[in-house]
Amino acid sequence: MDYKKAGVDIEAGYKSVELMKEHVARTLRPEVLGGIGGFSGAFSMEKFKSMEKPTLVSGTDGVGTKLKLAFTMDRHDTVGIDCVAMCVNDIACAGGEPLFFLDYIACGKNEPEKIAAIVKGVADGCLQSECALIGGETAEMPGFYPVDEYDLAGFAVGIVDEKDLITGSDIQAGDTLVGIASSGVHSNGFSLVRNVFTITKEALNTYYEALGTTLGEALLAPTKIYVKTLKSVKEAGVRIKGCSHITGGGFYENIPRMLPDGMYAEVKKDSYEVPAIFKMLQNDGNIEEKIMYNTFNMGIGMVLAVAPSDAQAVLDAVKAAGESACVIGTVKAGEKGVIIC
Repeated sequence: MDYKKAGVDIEAGYKSVELMKEHVARTLRPEVLGGIGGFSGAFSMEKFKSMEKPTLVSGTDGVGTKLKLAFTMDRHDTVGIDCVAMCVNDIACAGGEPLFFLDYIACGKNEPEKIAAIVKGVADGCLQSECALIGGETAEMPGFYPVDEYDLAGFAVGIVDEKDLITGSDIQAGDTLVGIASSGVHSNGFSLVRNVFTITKEALNTYYEALGTTLGEALLAPTKIYVKTLKSVKEAGVRIKGCSHITGGGFYENIPRMLPDGMYAEVKKDSYEVPAIFKMLQNDGNIEEKIMYNTFNMGIGMVLAVAPSDAQAVLDAVKAAGESACVIGTVKAGEKGVIIC
């Protein structure tokens, strides 16, 4: 008996590392110290000494049951983007600049090419958010995960000068809510998605005119990364008062998280066109409208609260960053919460 017969292939682990090295190398920033393969990742903070009060911000998350679609479609090169997005978008919400990222892959069987495809997606996400992939772990766990399945999670660290933290504390009645478009369902609500749609290769490969693509491609579209977009808004001279990443819990849970006590958000649902994938979900699943807005992003991945005089500058900056946005509502005085009308 040896480790390989027990289900853990150390040689496959070595091959995975070799295959992923080229992807990791694409993400390295000048601040990264040392090479790939050490026991830890080192990142110099020298560049940030000029900040008055440098403050670290962090985020950790996974991809959730969206991975089930990747398994069914045998498509593994985009879920890494989702993993990075879920972490760095939260850092950007605080006004932070993501610095570095670490991933964790747990699998039933280490297939080096599949692991490398996952890490390629992670590296793509790191490039989109300008952060370095400085470490990670691939754990082969036979008997714990099925041989053809895996889980993926990550952790990111960013930095912001304390005076530039986005806290929502100075949001006031009359402020404008700007919504930045999502790329689709992103990485939340897939337990409901999988109960609405038939998750088979045949069903996911079915083309729908309303979607302009197959169902699988629409659902597997990677989560939008908003780091560069928010940087563009900041460089336009706009003070973002509050920022909400619309993840699990949709509008009802996430928008209030950026609001101070005594303020609520009034969102106009007809202020933008809800993407077709959400209309399909609602119709095919016979889902109540409130549940839709309490589960999914409904086409809005990030909501910003800004002074009314800054709204147009935000729209222009978002457009300049290659994304789309629109005014979706207003902040009003009253019990904290959200009204969608």
